Amino acid sequence: MAADYTAARVNMIEGQIRPNKVTDPFVVEAFLAIPRERFVPEALAGVAYVDEDVPVAPGRYLMEPMVLARLVQELSLTRADKVLAVGVATGYAAAIMAEMAGSVVALESDPALVEAARKALAGVAGVAVVQGDLSAGYPAKAPYGAILIDGSVAEVPASLLDQLPEGGRLVAVVINAAGLGEARYYRKVGGVVSHRILFDAAVRPLPGFGRRAEFVF
Repeated sequence: MAADYTAARVNMIEGQIRPNKVTDPFVVEAFLAIPRERFVPEALAGVAYVDEDVPVAPGRYLMEPMVLARLVQELSLTRADKVLAVGVATGYAAAIMAEMAGSVVALESDPALVEAARKALAGVAGVAVVQGDLSAGYPAKAPYGAILIDGSVAEVPASLLDQLPEGGRLVAVVINAAGLGEARYYRKVGGVVSHRILFDAAVRPLPGFGRRAEFVF
């Protein structure tokens, strides 16, 4: 079965990730190195590599691989980076980024998922799983050179942007006024955070983030 999962990882990279404009060899190597099946419930291991969000708990999902890969690529991680992964669920995105960054703080609010992430990430160097309010970030270990929000949100709260240093960057999928998901890249320059839209993305919402009053289904 291990060989089947290895083949599935290669197929995910060649069929989903590379065709989606992911060209950074370090990102590709990270996705090849991390066994995605370890981060889903055992009953769903057989579908761990599908090009869809995979449920891992009620209302919680692993982000679609090709979207996650594009977001991680935009961060341009190096070993000099300390990363905050917000809403890490079972820890897959944190494990991917730990392959490239110096250290990763994996923030999760659900106690059961905190335990699941700690178990799944056992043996992965450089990752600390912490519990707390997702929208508040984790100021105890700030600042973070890079932040990834692992799910869609109505807006990126100032509490997270405040944890970026000068030159720090953040990626997230933000639901726009039309109700569509936009992958966005934020960067702090001269003490001011600006952003640009990267691509359209349909990503499951991350709980714990309030929606803007004007956003109505």
